[in-house]
Amino acid sequence: MPEYEKAMRPEDITRLFVERSNAGDAAGVAALYEEDAVLAYPPGRRTVGREAIRALWEKVLADRPRFEPEHPLPTLVHGDIALTSTPPKDGTGARAQVVRRQADGSWLRILDQPEFLPAS
Repeated sequence: MPEYEKAMRPEDITRLFVERSNAGDAAGVAALYEEDAVLAYPPGRRTVGREAIRALWEKVLADRPRFEPEHPLPTLVHGDIALTSTPPKDGTGARAQVVRRQADGSWLRILDQPEFLPAS
């Protein structure tokens, strides 16, 4: 596996996600997650584990979608756990992630809710 830039602040993960997704790098996207992370995607389902997340992103990135950076909302940090979130550019719903500080001081996602639409 190539040596990837590490997220040294929780907010770095969103930037790295956009960069790696736009480069078509599914392995690089998966490297932003802990081994047993849970991703709430596709909608209504869960993808569990870094390898399953990589396989899912290979399929998603095959169509070469373009991701735009989203300005992060304030991060909530408690010890080695942080909650990050961004409002989607279309103004609907929210995105939220729980990240954990690793032994080397970097951060990885453990829970990812990329699309949440409030009940209507």
